[in-house]
Amino acid sequence: MSLILENAAVIGDELALSFADGFEAYLPLPLLRRACPCAACQGEPDALGRVVRPKVEYGPKAFDLKKFEQVGGYAIQFSWGDGHASGIYAYAYLQKLAQLPPA
Repeated sequence: MSLILENAAVIGDELALSFADGFEAYLPLPLLRRACPCAACQGEPDALGRVVRPKVEYGPKAFDLKKFEQVGGYAIQFSWGDGHASGIYAYAYLQKLAQLPPA
């Protein structure tokens, strides 16, 4: 079963998502930015499979969401105020983030 995103909107400092199966999520923008799945934020495995997570520093506009767009029928790509825009967040990953306990 594939996830179908019906609606996505920024409301205050959260991203609201609704899916065709009835799942709804409200994700704080700072959580989304810190959870960016790109290699620059999360690291990538070396030849031996070891992942060294890079130190990511967030500037004053890092949590300002400038725009977002759907990628195919499976993900969303965000563009942040600090220019970062390489993370592609699969719908399943966004749903997983929504189910984490509040920090």
